Amino acid sequence: MSEIYDVVIIGEGPAGLAAGLYASRARLKTLMIEKEKAGGQIVSTAEVANYPGSVENATGPSLIARMVDQTEEFGAERVLDTIVDVELEGKIKVLKGEKAEYQAKTVIIATGANPRPIGCPGEKELTGRGVSYCATCDAAFFEDMEVYVVGGGDTAVEEGMYLTKFARKVTIIHRRDELRAAKSIQEKAFKNDKMHFMWDSVVEEIKGDGIVESMVVKNVKTGELTEVVADEDDGTFGVFPFIGFIPATGLFEGKMDLENGYIPTDADMKTNIPGVFAAGDVRVKSLRQVVTATADGAIAAVQAEKYINEVFDV
Repeated sequence: MSEIYDVVIIGEGPAGLAAGLYASRARLKTLMIEKEKAGGQIVSTAEVANYPGSVENATGPSLIARMVDQTEEFGAERVLDTIVDVELEGKIKVLKGEKAEYQAKTVIIATGANPRPIGCPGEKELTGRGVSYCATCDAAFFEDMEVYVVGGGDTAVEEGMYLTKFARKVTIIHRRDELRAAKSIQEKAFKNDKMHFMWDSVVEEIKGDGIVESMVVKNVKTGELTEVVADEDDGTFGVFPFIGFIPATGLFEGKMDLENGYIPTDADMKTNIPGVFAAGDVRVKSLRQVVTATADGAIAAVQAEKYINEVFDV
């Protein structure tokens, strides 16, 4: 019979790592499961200026590295595995991974969310060949070239401004006639000489033979189609979609309550299943930031400990 953990945490983004820190520090036998690498979305963030107490020039990777170190200092175990099925009902929860099966008294779901694709022809085929969802990762590939950012929220505009450090021109393609980003962010963008805007527009198709060579853009008010072609000297350009996220909850469909794909919880991170908690971007919430994710993780871990003490008569 496999070992029974006090807490198993699925996901090692800020929410999962905070939960791991609080759970292991409380002397709970804690296991953290991540399918790829720790960090979630923040590992693609070049600057973390809005996390309270973050040091000057803090980056997403540097912040995550410290969080990982803290969980390990307090004894949390970590494994790389992909969970393919879960049995969450009952006193002991069972998580079935590709490599092993895990049992736990409580489970904290911190699987986060993934970038939402445009959904147009050519996007999937040219991902990694001009289409990217991570400015920090791929900006350098477009040094002194043209780049197009799809979206109009905080992330789209912030990533667009980051791209201006590399690209000679960054154009925001937005389906509306004004940005949705915070006014302070908009003001910075409008003052940036490298930033340009294509209003009332959506990307209909991305074309290219091995790399992005052109894209078709549609004006949503007039219906007019325009083909944007790569500069002859460049041969390509970058397309960076930042139009929201899709919660990573496919594993839990039919297993627990979901709301538009996200997991609803109460203020204590409790889901509709006793002993199962959710934290971070995967949860129904009004603000998805590192600071709210870590708070969620801390609350979930504390509540998991309380649940164990009550249900297992510890």
